[in-house]
Amino acid sequence: MLKIAYSPLYCHPLPEGHRFPMEKYTLLPEQLLYEGTIHPENLFEPEPLEEKWIVNTHCSEYFKKLKTLSLSKAEIRATGFPLSSELIDREILIMGGSVQAGLFALEHGIAFNIAGGTHHAFTDRGEGFCLLNDIAITSNYLLNNNLSNRVLVVDLDVHQGNGTAEIFQNDPRVFTFSMHGAKNYPHRKEKSDLDIELPDGCGDEFYLYSLENSLIEVLKRFEPDFIIYQSGVDPLKSDKLGRLGLSMEGIHLRDKMVLSLAKQQNVPVMGCMGGGYSPRIKDVIDAHAQVYRLAQEMYF
Repeated sequence: MLKIAYSPLYCHPLPEGHRFPMEKYTLLPEQLLYEGTIHPENLFEPEPLEEKWIVNTHCSEYFKKLKTLSLSKAEIRATGFPLSSELIDREILIMGGSVQAGLFALEHGIAFNIAGGTHHAFTDRGEGFCLLNDIAITSNYLLNNNLSNRVLVVDLDVHQGNGTAEIFQNDPRVFTFSMHGAKNYPHRKEKSDLDIELPDGCGDEFYLYSLENSLIEVLKRFEPDFIIYQSGVDPLKSDKLGRLGLSMEGIHLRDKMVLSLAKQQNVPVMGCMGGGYSPRIKDVIDAHAQVYRLAQEMYF
């Protein structure tokens, strides 16, 4: 059975006019339930992650500053979020959702968190709507519990996974693959194990060609036993922050390619949300929903 982490607490309220679309965390499961792609039993409410697994990835001093709401104004500004205890509770819950989805993926072949993909969080700081890095925390949880030996991070958000790259820059057990807009945020890029930088306006054909060639080579060379898939939908042409030119079908074919290659090699996949900022929320939800539909079709 496809298992998906979801909590109403994912949709933490933000001040009116804030540009981060929190409503998608509620609308996506509602859409999947409405259309019959999933049923209530597919959803599980995650538990907050234990602190020891958070500070296993992030600096304990940084996490202490989060919990005590003692980030500086500059540090708060870098995250993009107004700081609150409710926001920190939300982040810790999302970390638990990704770790638990990772465990379900080991059991069922694939699982998701309807949140997460917080790839801009570094060891000692947050950036770009990311306070803690669920991709890194989940990877370290699996590795340190001997549930995996080699984790491949496939990050297809339009923005480079700079925090994940920094965290694993000296860890050969994790291969970080980020395919992103060359001229998009972050302006100061980190060095992933493989970075594919795409030009503004890049469309379906070039994108899918680049992804297929790169991903096949990485799978062959690295031989992962677990994949974390950051499936952001901000490469869409309609995305107001993306600057790329993918169609809805292009996003569908992208997701299908990743899941097909993973399934062919019998590598479990944990998928997390990532970004999506199209002006019409319907476009964001439709794009995100495709990977869940594919998972049901291909795995169950």
